[in-house]
Amino acid sequence: MTDMTQETIWSTRYRDAGETYLFGTEPNRFLTGRATVLRVGETALCIADGEGRNSVWLAERGLTTTAVDISAVAVDKARRLATDRGVDVRFLVADMLAPDWPPADLQETFDWVIGIFIQFVGSKERERQFAVIKQLVRPGGRLLLQGYTPKQLDYRTGGPSAVDNLYTVADLRAAFDDWRIEELIDYEDDIAEGDGHRGRSALIGLVARKP
Repeated sequence: MTDMTQETIWSTRYRDAGETYLFGTEPNRFLTGRATVLRVGETALCIADGEGRNSVWLAERGLTTTAVDISAVAVDKARRLATDRGVDVRFLVADMLAPDWPPADLQETFDWVIGIFIQFVGSKERERQFAVIKQLVRPGGRLLLQGYTPKQLDYRTGGPSAVDNLYTVADLRAAFDDWRIEELIDYEDDIAEGDGHRGRSALIGLVARKP
């Protein structure tokens, strides 16, 4: 699947949702469950942030927040959400798998990089995706990652249909074996994130600190 195809697919999904937010406007529960370790004034980057529900929540908590998504349609909706909530978020339209990554307007590193359901690539492309993530976290900063495990294919309540795109504990432990893994759990939960993610789900969460 080409990068342009990814952009087209996602923009079509967000556009077809109209004024409705495809994944809702409330933040991801795994992210909000770690609120006590977030600090006012820290910097955060939400990658593939879609319509802004997670970046806006971080900004509401006093973090200086940047959000990146491949879809201009999603970013327009995210800007509206930030305006409605009265917070400032720097939004960028960019492809994190592009050969010229990072773009000229994203050269800094961050205290937090947040990746919520960013499972739009298989294992081969994931190596590049995770390399980009590692590049964006400052030394001593953290990554927070939420995704689906292969058992999600039994539930079909959201997420990719290809097993190669899904995470296991072993996958994430190997990918971040040079980081300090503070939390790595797989579990099941009932989630309600708009029409995009709804119902019983097989989930995985990671919090890891860069050396």
